[in-house]
Order: sequence, then C-alpha cells, then structure tokens
Amino acid sequence: MAEAFELIEGSAVHALDATLEGERVFLLPAALERATGWQLKPEGLCREAVCVPVRDRAALTGKAGIDLAVFAAALGLPLALDRAERAAALGTAAADRRASLASLEAPDFSLPDLAGRRHRLSEQRGKKALLIAYASW
Repeated sequence: MAEAFELIEGSAVHALDATLEGERVFLLPAALERATGWQLKPEGLCREAVCVPVRDRAALTGKAGIDLAVFAAALGLPLALDRAERAAALGTAAADRRASLASLEAPDFSLPDLAGRRHRLSEQRGKKALLIAYASW
C-alpha cells in the first residue's frame, strides 16, 4: 500500500508515494525519475548521457518498485532514511565532495544580516571573507 513520502535531494523536496516493507522503502520508477532524473534502463541506472551499471538488479527492484537504499548505494550516494517520519535525504557522492574540496571553493549560500537583507557568499568572491559559525550543542 502506497504512503506519502518525502525525498530530499539537494535543495529540492519531492512528495512521492512509497511502499514501506519492513525497513525497506520502494518508489515507483516513474516517481523516482521525476524526482531525481535517474531511470532504470537495461544498461543500468541512467540520467542524461550517464549510465551506472547495476550489479544486482534483483535487489534493486521488486514488485513495489525500486528499493531506495539499493538505488542510493548503486550510485554511491549517502542516504539518511527516517522510515517513521516517511522521509529520506540523498546526499552528494563522495567523488563530488572530494572534487569540491580540491577546488578550495566554498559552496554558495545566503544568510540574512541583522536588518534582514540577504547576502550571498558568491558576492564576496575575490575578496577576503571571514565566516564565523556557532552552534549551541
């Protein structure tokens, strides 16, 4: 039986129908493609011109659709899954994170100042900037 489920990928949140079986979450192939751009083809999981071979296709697919954890593992994406809250987040692949770190360029983000005006880090490119972060925990 399909249930409402949220999949977070990057900054996008996708509301999907999922089938929950034990600890496994299955998504219909069409829904997964709409959310992530990846589709299952005979040659593997493909998005645009990139295809990733799937070694164990039987573990990836079932009657209820595509197993989200096996999908993430096949693509090398970290997955944070909270079955009780019916939500999951797909992270960035280690190779992409490594390339980003090697470039020594911080990802862009924006934060409000005390007056509420938003400022983007990219506005400071080429200038020296000091970032101070604080967490109470």
